[in-house]
Amino acid sequence: MDFALSDEQVALAEAERAWLVKNSPLMERRPLIDDAPARVSPARLRRLAESGLIGLLTTEMGGTHVDLLVLAEEHGRAGSPVPVAELAAAARLLEQIGHQALDETTDGASLVVPALSSPENSALHATVEGTSLRVQGTTAPITGLIDAHRLLLVTSTLDGAEVAAVVDIAAVSTRVLETLDVTRSWAVAEIDLTFEAGEWTLLSSGTVGFVRDQLATFRAVDALGAAEALLALTVEYAGQRTQFGQPIGSFQSVKHHCANMALSIEASRAALWAAAVALDGDDPGVRARAVAAAAAFTGEGTSSAAQTALQVHGGIGFTWEHDLHLLIRRIKVDELLDGSVSYHRRRLVNV
Repeated sequence: MDFALSDEQVALAEAERAWLVKNSPLMERRPLIDDAPARVSPARLRRLAESGLIGLLTTEMGGTHVDLLVLAEEHGRAGSPVPVAELAAAARLLEQIGHQALDETTDGASLVVPALSSPENSALHATVEGTSLRVQGTTAPITGLIDAHRLLLVTSTLDGAEVAAVVDIAAVSTRVLETLDVTRSWAVAEIDLTFEAGEWTLLSSGTVGFVRDQLATFRAVDALGAAEALLALTVEYAGQRTQFGQPIGSFQSVKHHCANMALSIEASRAALWAAAVALDGDDPGVRARAVAAAAAFTGEGTSSAAQTALQVHGGIGFTWEHDLHLLIRRIKVDELLDGSVSYHRRRLVNV
């Protein structure tokens, strides 16, 4: 399949990158990194809303998952705390169920994030009794949860039906997690709620799987962006660091390391493009295979690239002041959430 980004998609990526460089999330995060979890600032959320990017996947905007991919990659590259893909996925689903929270979300007045059970641990259960829906359990780790106004619960009932409900964050108990990632906040929500008729929506079959595939794809896209930033840092450092009177980048072994990083990143990007195209398609089997393959390949590839970047940087890569460890931490957390590499490999075999 021949594929290339359109001029509009290239322009979207360049515009987002320029804004993130000017308003560096890592520079904003540095002064508070030891004191508090990363927060989604109202200014960053308002800017996304005003540009229409939160509603990118809605019918009105008419965007595609490939459009969202180039946007999410830039946020991963910059170490941004904004859950841009999660917000867009939530807005799309809010539109599908016809919920009024969509207007507040796309206007930036309310931050709504999707909440599901982990694909490897079904800790969120739902039952329907008459016209009531009871949801209990713990969600998968959610980034941006501590700043969210509402949760969009998406789950399957014990009899196989798929349901969604929107709940105010004050109605649930949230627990902030300590993870390697210090560029984003991660938390889980403890759910024990009953929704009466009119407060929950019956979804079409396959919706839960689709949302899981969205999150798995864009978790890998985030890691891809961070790995691309590591490659740029590594190449720059190899051209400046001298040994035996010449830059270490002139040594054949270091050239091979950088080339291997670049190859892994480009191959991962191609796999993720295929996954994004499949998300825009209408074949669940093709989508499942494409997402599982891309998530597994990218998870391993970006983790390997991160390790290589650390090796080329040597001792300076271990220092707290260098940005290298911030991006490596982010990649390692991305590798484990929304399905590990081993999970997606098993899934690929069984699809």
